[in-house]
Amino acid sequence: MRKAFVYRLYPNRIQFEKLESLIKIAREIYNAALQERRDAYKMQGVSLNYYDQARELKELRQEFADIVLLNCSATQDMLRRLDKSFQSFFRRIKNGEKAGYPRFKGYDRFNSITFPTYGDGVKVRDNRLYVQNVGLIKIKMHRSLEGIINTVTVKRECDKWYAVFSNTTVIEPLPVSNREVGIDVGLNSFAVTSDGEFIDNPRYFKNAAVKLRKIQRSVSRKKKGGCNRRKAVRLLAKQHLRIKNQRKDFAHKLADSLVNTYGKIAVEDLRIKNMVKNHHLAQSISDAGWGKFIGILSYKAEYAGREFVSVNPTGTSQICSGCGSLVPKSLSVRVHNCPYCGVSLDRDLNSALNILALGRSVWDVTWENTPSVSQEAVCFS
Repeated sequence: MRKAFVYRLYPNRIQFEKLESLIKIAREIYNAALQERRDAYKMQGVSLNYYDQARELKELRQEFADIVLLNCSATQDMLRRLDKSFQSFFRRIKNGEKAGYPRFKGYDRFNSITFPTYGDGVKVRDNRLYVQNVGLIKIKMHRSLEGIINTVTVKRECDKWYAVFSNTTVIEPLPVSNREVGIDVGLNSFAVTSDGEFIDNPRYFKNAAVKLRKIQRSVSRKKKGGCNRRKAVRLLAKQHLRIKNQRKDFAHKLADSLVNTYGKIAVEDLRIKNMVKNHHLAQSISDAGWGKFIGILSYKAEYAGREFVSVNPTGTSQICSGCGSLVPKSLSVRVHNCPYCGVSLDRDLNSALNILALGRSVWDVTWENTPSVSQEAVCFS
């Protein structure tokens, strides 16, 4: 499986300026290629692709000295990145979605360069990262690299630099565990397991709201285009990055705990894009970061050899986990009381038990490669 390893880079002043220069060159190549595609279609009715533009690179590298500073393979990757943008654009049109024509990139919208082949323009030497035309950059290797390195991306994030290694690794299963769990994510509690564990919602964005408002006011008071405004914007970006990192750290630690404990994990297949259309809950849902957590949990479960399944969430909070009866209730009702079997428990715990039952209907096989009950069905013992 593919796995990404992210390490912090510590360039000196000269290396910092050279990295900034490479990013600028890559951005100019991207914008120039986009301009060429747009003009070719408007003036000649011709749609250019990656190969049409890649054939021009050799002449351009001979004509413009700055382009030579960027590795040839990394330059080709800029064209591939643009080609993917156009492919996504055409796919959205075909599917009747909002098109979103590829846009020109400003300074703050282009922050990375990718080296498609390890050893071609980038390589780790003596705990330092060699980048072509930049030199050996100090890198904090907080953990060892695993597997075969496929690509290396050097990216800038709030004046900090990182190296992202995309590796092909071998799955390393954890010791076998027969424990099963269903997980219901929510807003009161971040998650509730079918074992009755309630995990608090950290609410990182909400806790930092006061500080964010102060910085945002500072930004709005500064003159547009001025140095002071750029400094204030940078402070605001750093605060948002801190919240993002806190949320990611929480998700990784919780996912590790669940994967180490349970052999089979069932979660809801949530449509978060639709859920955030509710403007009353959108900020709280985004702050919780359910999508990020489920994505991390999914790949960690796969890497550890655990069974992971996403089930249909329809009715999991309305159906009684004790008898299977439908017990309708509004979102404000936080306790599930079944009038048929007398079961009384927290609403989210009831949902987690139903999610586990749905997971078991997929895991329990009565004959080869066939689930005993469909994923949408609710199976209760």
